[in-house]
Amino acid sequence: IFEVKATAGDTHLGGEDFDNRMVKHFVEEFKRKHKKDISQNKRAVRRLRTACERAKRTLSSSTQASIEIDSLFEGIDFYTSITRARFEELNAELFRGTLEPVEKALGDAKMDKSQIHDIVLVGGSTRIPKIQKLLQDFFNGRDLNKSINPDEAVAYGAAVQAAILMGDTSENVQDLLLLDVAPLSLGIETAGGVMTALIKRNTTIPTKQTQIFS
Repeated sequence: IFEVKATAGDTHLGGEDFDNRMVKHFVEEFKRKHKKDISQNKRAVRRLRTACERAKRTLSSSTQASIEIDSLFEGIDFYTSITRARFEELNAELFRGTLEPVEKALGDAKMDKSQIHDIVLVGGSTRIPKIQKLLQDFFNGRDLNKSINPDEAVAYGAAVQAAILMGDTSENVQDLLLLDVAPLSLGIETAGGVMTALIKRNTTIPTKQTQIFS
């Protein structure tokens, strides 16, 4: 039985935000070097973003990454590099912000971090060394569980849950039961434009709630 104690997250924080910081950094560098602003040229920005995404992935395994784009803007080639330290500096407060949902989930579950047995990483951005370090420090040096591919974890879980819902009888899923929770409060708008929550976030689902309004 897998029982979800609590869920928390920030839908406005992720890999794309880290890319944006790097793109902005290199737009400024291009402006400084060549006295030209590429920020309004969609094609140039798109090519720069693709290069930044590649560099970000490289920085998860190397301490430096190169950016090489031929004829980025008005025939000007853009060759530069970025270190892991600079990347971490550009995203410092965003990286720290990744711990907020962790703290919230623990608080909602009324659990202390010392009660956590395994820390499983999910999502490509968890490969970033600084995020891993922050998480490890938060859990007092506990080793992170890296046995599951962070890119595949959600899809794997969804496939298992789909098999259960479809009534799959194979022994791989026969004895599995997931007690999930509602990730957000669900409610209706009542007098004065106020939202009245009928099902509170982190309520175990499936659930049903009835309320009479006069």
